[in-house]
Amino acid sequence: MAMAASPRRILRAALLVLLASSLIWSGLPRVLARQRRRLAMLPPRGWNSYDSFSWTIDEAAFLHNAQIMADKLLPHGYQYAVIDFLWYRKNANGSGEDSYGFDSIDQWGRPFPDPERFPSSAGGEGFKHVADKVHAMGLKFGIHLMNGISTQAVNASTPILDVDTGKAYVEDGRRWTARDIGLTHRTCAWMSNGFMSVNTDAGAGRAFLRSLYRQYADWGVDFVKLDCIFGTDYSPKEIMAVSETLKELERPVILSISPGTEVTPALAENITQHVDMYRITGDDWDSWKDVRPHFDVARSFADANKIGATGLQGRSWPDLDMLPFGRLTDAGVNQGPHRSTNLTFDEQLTQVCIALEETSFLFSKLQPKVLPHFCKLA
Repeated sequence: MAMAASPRRILRAALLVLLASSLIWSGLPRVLARQRRRLAMLPPRGWNSYDSFSWTIDEAAFLHNAQIMADKLLPHGYQYAVIDFLWYRKNANGSGEDSYGFDSIDQWGRPFPDPERFPSSAGGEGFKHVADKVHAMGLKFGIHLMNGISTQAVNASTPILDVDTGKAYVEDGRRWTARDIGLTHRTCAWMSNGFMSVNTDAGAGRAFLRSLYRQYADWGVDFVKLDCIFGTDYSPKEIMAVSETLKELERPVILSISPGTEVTPALAENITQHVDMYRITGDDWDSWKDVRPHFDVARSFADANKIGATGLQGRSWPDLDMLPFGRLTDAGVNQGPHRSTNLTFDEQLTQVCIALEETSFLFSKLQPKVLPHFCKLA
């Protein structure tokens, strides 16, 4: 017959369990920190939807191309499948890149996938099911974001979610809204109807960022391309606020910022440690006049020892923009791929070589199902 354990033995066992659990939890931040330091030790590689689909890509087309990427390119290190901008915008008559009133936002003023284009997002699911499918392919999932807060949210005075309480954010005895944190005098210069900067000096502004990126992490997002925050749209306080927000997440998320118009090594000096990738050119389309300046730009950042400097999740990498190869659409055209790249075979090889020499990240805009013949890897 088993003997009953003494109270002292029970207490000792309980203390050992408590000690073990406390050691596990106290060690968790160190484990996460090590994971973060390794995440961007090499330039991230993958596929972005923009140059093939503009902003009109839907769930089926994205997953189809992600699967081809997993089959053909994942064995060679290409792992990030990224949905580019306006995934929350309804594709309807009158909607476009700078239209107003067509965006899906949730009750907290956060962009939400257009349920007509991304049907699995219905019922408040967001990109969770898309991310799960991408992860099941062995890939990582990324999304494009505009800096700041939606103009629709500001005009609607949506409440701000306090992630600590699960309720509306309250400070100084009052409930804060999007109207309180949106900086109407600082709209995005090239999407003034869509987004404006957030007042990150206010606790409510920082609370909004926490709710935004916590939601994306909960969906399973691994990569964020944050636009209208660098180059001629430079907003250092917001870059640092987003970077600090990402550090708080249990899920490591790569941070890429753009655009890169008029970016110099001096401008990048103070932000490289807060990000993982940063654009150093304007938009790169399939024209040699877009590619040619890359020689001088890449050399200037190499000479300044900016390639592989300390970054948010390990290192930071200058970004020469994506490779405009394969089947493309056109800027400002709201339709999917309808033409082949205008770059010659030699021009494409040259652009790849510049990116490799500069060790820029090799994100491709080509539609994976129509790979150039020199990219059809066995």
